[in-house]
Amino acid sequence: MQPLLPANDVRHTPAAPGAFASFVRFVVCGGGVGLLSSAAVPLLALLMPWALSNAVITIASTVLCTELHALFTFGTGRRPGWRRHWQSAGSAVAAYVVTCAAMFALHSVQSSPSMPTEQIVYLGAAGIAGVGRFLVLRLFVFATGSRAAVTSPTVYEPSSVRQRKAAAKTSWLVAV
Repeated sequence: MQPLLPANDVRHTPAAPGAFASFVRFVVCGGGVGLLSSAAVPLLALLMPWALSNAVITIASTVLCTELHALFTFGTGRRPGWRRHWQSAGSAVAAYVVTCAAMFALHSVQSSPSMPTEQIVYLGAAGIAGVGRFLVLRLFVFATGSRAAVTSPTVYEPSSVRQRKAAAKTSWLVAV
């Protein structure tokens, strides 16, 4: 049972970061996990087919990144639910297809590429897919509507109360 809050208790959701800050955070979180994943995929591919290795690592990294993106990148202030995990997974499936297509193209051009060549192709494809994922996650999965709605009070405040508060702020500024 939740405790009752006083009538004047106004809670604010922290403001979500802007597009540039979100992109930087996305690159740091997603890129960091992506770099670790790019090292793990070819190593795991020594034990199983490359596509399966990519799938396993993609699933694990998607779950981790969805958590990081909800809490840090897009500043939702809470862990993602199943719906956001599934939506994020959908964008990860598209990234998986892009990286597999890139690796398929590499292996059809060069039958036995070196591990560094595979890394370059994989990271290039993952970078392109990452930009697409950022847009999908920001605009659809973790979209919060208007920024004003994110920081608006959750308790109804009559206009007379807002006017008194505004007058008090104004009179304080005039006194200073």
